[in-house]
Amino acid sequence: MLLSDLLAPGHVVVPMGATDKPGAIAELARRLAEQSGGDYEDVHRAVVRREQELSTGIGFGVAIPHGRSPTVAELSVVAGVTAVPIPFDALDGEPVRIFFMSVGPEASAGRHVKVLSRIARLIRHEDVRERLLRARTPEDFQNVLLVAEER
Repeated sequence: MLLSDLLAPGHVVVPMGATDKPGAIAELARRLAEQSGGDYEDVHRAVVRREQELSTGIGFGVAIPHGRSPTVAELSVVAGVTAVPIPFDALDGEPVRIFFMSVGPEASAGRHVKVLSRIARLIRHEDVRERLLRARTPEDFQNVLLVAEER
């Protein structure tokens, strides 16, 4: 499973308009609901609930907010980059600019773990993070992922 396959340009928001944590979650939840056919309110509620348990800011300026929603038929992933760093209660205390959000039904738990692992492996490379931050369009963002996944 390639992340670049899951993140077609319609699943990427570059640049995001959000300037705070709630705004970032809402903006990505809306895009995910639009792309997946899920219910925005349910998707948003699921991600916020999960975020209240423990921040999904994993460090290096990256966050992976996620949740489970029965209104999303299969695991869906969206991503985005903000123009300004957003305080996100990340593990390393640093603000976040790169976001990956995944939401799916309970039955997608195995695939969900694989996606989270794939994201973590890719973003641990500083050059990948830097290129994602420089992406000016959703197509640029997807191309960075394509190149990174060919490693």
